[in-house]
Amino acid sequence: MSNTYAQDFEKALQVGRPPNITRLFPNSKALIVSGKVIDRAMLAKGKAMTIAANGRNHFVIRGALKAAQRANAAIILEIAKSEGGRSAYCATNYWNLARQADQIINELGITVPVAIHADHYAVKNLQDLEDAKVEVPSMFEAGITSIAVDASHQPDPDNLLATLALAPYIPSWSCLETEVGEIKGSEGLSTAKEALFLIQGLNAHGVFPDWIALNNGTAHGIQTADQGIQVELTTEIHQALEPYKVSGAQHGTSGNTSERLMRIASETNTTKANVATALQMISWGVKVDAFGNAALDGQGNLIKLPGQGVSEEMWAQMQAYAAEKGWNSGNTKKLNLPFENKLLSQPASVRHRMVEGVEQFVYELITKVFNAEDTAPLGVEAILKAGGFDLGPKAERLEDPAKWSEAYIRDTGSQVGGDKGPKGDFDD
Repeated sequence: MSNTYAQDFEKALQVGRPPNITRLFPNSKALIVSGKVIDRAMLAKGKAMTIAANGRNHFVIRGALKAAQRANAAIILEIAKSEGGRSAYCATNYWNLARQADQIINELGITVPVAIHADHYAVKNLQDLEDAKVEVPSMFEAGITSIAVDASHQPDPDNLLATLALAPYIPSWSCLETEVGEIKGSEGLSTAKEALFLIQGLNAHGVFPDWIALNNGTAHGIQTADQGIQVELTTEIHQALEPYKVSGAQHGTSGNTSERLMRIASETNTTKANVATALQMISWGVKVDAFGNAALDGQGNLIKLPGQGVSEEMWAQMQAYAAEKGWNSGNTKKLNLPFENKLLSQPASVRHRMVEGVEQFVYELITKVFNAEDTAPLGVEAILKAGGFDLGPKAERLEDPAKWSEAYIRDTGSQVGGDKGPKGDFDD
């Protein structure tokens, strides 16, 4: 760390941490920041996006942070509602991710900006919305600094209205991600018309999202088709949204080629790229291809690499447990919760290689694919330019709030939706 960056880092540490973080960790040297800082750092570099690493286990969190430090990159740690909500399949959750991150950052001397993101906070119905009015504040009290309100499971008018209803419960300094088109792979693809409806309706009411996620052809989990992300569709939608200054959030990157991900970074307005399944698999020592998609044997089973990830004895236990539960390769994600403490109890040499596998994979993504290397100083610069933790919105109000009444939203929104794809559970 250069003397100049060290001085700027100390200044940013004094003013750049949001109030929930300073209250939770008053003596910390961890630069935990709003997701706005991360987005602005990527925009400042240009044609760059950083990893939003889903910390399904402690080893993924450690490995991602080590990679970010090595690459001098601003990054995001996140967990989704399915992974870490009230009905979680991971030990990492909305209420302990910031605490884990703060501990690791201080232990390892990490000096890059890090956002703590609540990904895919799903609002599927009215009961979810009522629960969210209590739950979302509790998450920010526990250290969340960025949130994705995901009501994309609902019709377009309800998606917009649910996001508007939750906006007062999200701190103004926090980064907001919204979503149009539930992630379903090649079916139910998002359209520019749908995205504009959502962003314009939010804009009219003074809600300015930093990111928007689309169904642009990818899927969560292990990829079973090679179509992947549709770059041209993403570019078209992002261009339509340019007056509203919303960046893209790319979901379901595992299994997509490096070339396709580099095109997303260079040809679209994407600044955030979610990576979940690949990091989990690598931490366990499962064989993945160059794009992070898990390799399967002839019977559809995961392939464990000897001497990598968890011990062979632990892997045998995990496989036996999955077989007992009747879980196929796509459902082995559910092993995270029952095995977290068992994984933490392994010998140091095994734990270290689990972390190192994640670190190397994330470092390669940041530096060779996402173009996010050396964005840490740009994040610090954004804090110092703003003079504090609240960077404010990128956009300004362009739409007439009087026009965007609930009646108008319901009437107009009922006409913008195209093919939503098949029904079912597409949560990761």
